[in-house]
Amino acid sequence: MKASNLKPTLVILAAGMGSRYGGLKQLDTFTPEGATIIDFSIYDALQAGFGKFVFIIRKSFEKEFKAIFDKKLEGKAEVVYVFQEIDDVPEQYQNPERTKPWGTGHALLMTKDVVKENFAIINADDFYGKEAFKIMAQELVKIDPNSYNFNMMGYLLKNTVSEHGFVSRGECEVDENGFLTEINERLHIEKVNNHLIRKDENGVFVPIDGEAVVSMNFWGFTPKCFEFGITLFKEFLEENKGNLKAEFFIPLIVNEILKSGKATVEVLKSDAKWFGVTYKEDKEIVQKEIELLQKNKSYPAKLW
Repeated sequence: MKASNLKPTLVILAAGMGSRYGGLKQLDTFTPEGATIIDFSIYDALQAGFGKFVFIIRKSFEKEFKAIFDKKLEGKAEVVYVFQEIDDVPEQYQNPERTKPWGTGHALLMTKDVVKENFAIINADDFYGKEAFKIMAQELVKIDPNSYNFNMMGYLLKNTVSEHGFVSRGECEVDENGFLTEINERLHIEKVNNHLIRKDENGVFVPIDGEAVVSMNFWGFTPKCFEFGITLFKEFLEENKGNLKAEFFIPLIVNEILKSGKATVEVLKSDAKWFGVTYKEDKEIVQKEIELLQKNKSYPAKLW
């Protein structure tokens, strides 16, 4: 297998509006020194060997983003900004009434002109841990950029739920060799009386196993993934013309990748503790977790 000699790229999904959080959580700070969760991801990614960072944002907060991250990454890595806007679709599918972004799959497609090397994609508001970045980087440099060998970082569902409300997760079916066979987007999972439940397609609550492997949107791709995404998004737009809330998620692309039979998605495992912010109340927990990591000398008090 011909490996890539290019350093992998990290793509950061940061165009969300944080409606459940009540603000721009991707720029919220979690340490007395003013570090965001993205700061920790970039710090870990640089140490793991990523060489380029692509931020998917909205034009409305471009200035804030550049003010925070350009200086930190100057001389350390290449930085690119791409924009995900609601009207970034063919004219016949634009609807002035739509307020919801088109989803993570659409965001991924926004990077196709700037990402030419193997890359990982992550959420801006999730703390994945340095080990996860290390494992992902090691895998990406081994993969031929012209291949259809993809991967994802898997987490146990019970370790990724919020105590303060429902979350969305991609529930994964994994075969005995550690490869993904299917992923199902679960849009409403919550903990009630210490039991995990999810809403099924009829809105009825059913149990879900806390040991289930879930995706936290930490994917490893070669540029070949765009081939699947572009075709699929056109079909999605046609099918959802009148639906103002329809979202095109990365797992939709991944399922198509798996169905094609010409690609594989290996599930990587990390023991690093994941934590993230969905609700304002999650912030205090994340602050305490980061404080602990800094006390244990996993991170310096001042990252930059």
